[in-house]
Amino acid sequence: MAFRLTGIFKAAAGNFPIKTPFFWLTTPLFAFGIFCLFSESGSILKLYPILMNLMFLFIFGITLFMPTSIIFRFAVLMDKSIPSSPWNKKIAEYCRKVTIVWCCFFILNGSFAAYTVFFGSDTLWTIYNGGIVFVLMGLIFAIEYIIRKIIQKKTHLAVPLSAFKKNSRNPWLILCYKGAWGEKHYKTWKDFIKETAKLRKYINQKGLEKKRWLLYSEDCWYFLIAFTALLQCKKEILLSANISQGYIAEIRGSADGIVPFLTDQTPAGEQDFIHIPAVLADISVKHSDLKEVPAINADETSIIMYTSGSTGEPKAIKQRLTEFEKDNSGIISLRGEEFLKRKTCSTVSHHHMYGLLYSILLPFTIGVPFRRKMIDFPGELENLTCASYMFVSSPAFLKRAVKNETPFTLKSPWIFSSGGLLEHKTAEKTNDVLGFWPIEGNGSTETSGVAWRQSCKGPEWTPLDTVQLSQAEDGCLIVRSPYIKDMSGFKTSDMIELLSDGRFLLKGRIDSVVKIEEKRISLTEIENRIMQSGYAEDVCVISMEGSRQYLAAVIVFNNEGIKKFEGLEKNLINKFWREYLSQYLENVVIPKRWQYPKELPVDTQGKKRKEDMILLFSEEIKGESLE
Repeated sequence: MAFRLTGIFKAAAGNFPIKTPFFWLTTPLFAFGIFCLFSESGSILKLYPILMNLMFLFIFGITLFMPTSIIFRFAVLMDKSIPSSPWNKKIAEYCRKVTIVWCCFFILNGSFAAYTVFFGSDTLWTIYNGGIVFVLMGLIFAIEYIIRKIIQKKTHLAVPLSAFKKNSRNPWLILCYKGAWGEKHYKTWKDFIKETAKLRKYINQKGLEKKRWLLYSEDCWYFLIAFTALLQCKKEILLSANISQGYIAEIRGSADGIVPFLTDQTPAGEQDFIHIPAVLADISVKHSDLKEVPAINADETSIIMYTSGSTGEPKAIKQRLTEFEKDNSGIISLRGEEFLKRKTCSTVSHHHMYGLLYSILLPFTIGVPFRRKMIDFPGELENLTCASYMFVSSPAFLKRAVKNETPFTLKSPWIFSSGGLLEHKTAEKTNDVLGFWPIEGNGSTETSGVAWRQSCKGPEWTPLDTVQLSQAEDGCLIVRSPYIKDMSGFKTSDMIELLSDGRFLLKGRIDSVVKIEEKRISLTEIENRIMQSGYAEDVCVISMEGSRQYLAAVIVFNNEGIKKFEGLEKNLINKFWREYLSQYLENVVIPKRWQYPKELPVDTQGKKRKEDMILLFSEEIKGESLE
């Protein structure tokens, strides 16, 4: 009994400090209850049921005014997966209702116990408090258990990659689909178990001595199969951002020894590679091979993601599956219910953090089907009207999508956007054309998810529940989260204004501030001024070196801009922008060179790289006119 009461105290208290009124009130009640049990006075002993009901009513009741009820805390103690479950909020609400039921029981039971003390006979007191009350409690437990099991059958359990077993899902549960959902080209849980076993068998046969394996697969299904099999075989995974020959060569050259290369593509050049579809076709597995599914120890995994960053060269960032799944649990608890209502498809690469988490690992964890191939062109959305979809996208893709004059007839879509800032105007057009105002995510490969916003509700960013933010002396954002192993946090290059309510405003990047002839100027400020003209759809301002440092601007015109500058020579267009910016900027920091392409060059994540912009100026023709 004492052990159970101790557990109740722990669950009710949560993180409460010992000196709170909670402990000052409940401790005397508990002590008095013990006194009643050992007292030789019959009249005092008869008060014991009343006091215990009062104590339990207080303990259970006070948690109704806290973020989580005591029953929910019991549930979490028994099942650690609940906080990361997509049904987290519904479970919390259900547990709150159960807590209310118990509070009502303690009131009624305590009242009748008082009646037996003050108005009933000793026989009535003994029969009720020594027998009937336990029958009533048993009935409540039994009824709640039956209701809970019925509800559980209707819920999706969260099964992270590190915790799945052969029977974690129904064998016919659909994990993946090709094309549109209505085309019915599916891959099931049974396929997942079988095909991971095939690749696992191949890896163990061919690469026992090879610790590091390089993976690049454009097909999300093949990627998941290979990714899982490599982790089960305790291999270190190198994830390439692209499949260009030079990029792959740099990654393989930076690793010690020969690195086997798993892919679903046919790489250019004479590269050695292992073709995933061919392996799956050639390898056969017996029933005995499918009986045991090797466990994945998330803490012992090693996943190296290569990102080009701002230099264009592969930059290695090492992570574990532990951090991926911690980050996923926060996303699931915040948006899991919306994912459950939809099929997932993506316009971003899963070889980067954002795409990997949202496009593959998160849908796998909650049992939601995801699309095998990335959406490359906005026109493909016309075929996705057979079901409700969750779109994992980027600002670059959405800018192209909203050029469509006729709205897409999508069914209750949700759209996430990350990889860069989404302009308010583009977000508004996305709502008009695609039917949903995008939810933006802020983060990076180094930090993973940091914050989110829906710009129709304001420009402020709201940190994720698992994230703690602070500001460095130079105004840059410092992030601390379970994803970041360094306890001091990670300092980003984003300059922010930290608000009193914990949210923040982005003020550009510190690397976007340059000094031109001793004058500090924000490239973001110049870009914003150009956008404010009403003639630009997109813009990028960069610093360049000649005999001295100067700025250059690359501008993509919107429809108004095309009409205004059509037929004009380039020197006249340049003159307009110099005169326009002279209203706000000193002459020395106004861009000296200009280019007007039809669209800005971006990488697979929709990010603008300085090197690509510089190439636009390499063959500049004076006097060219806008076409």
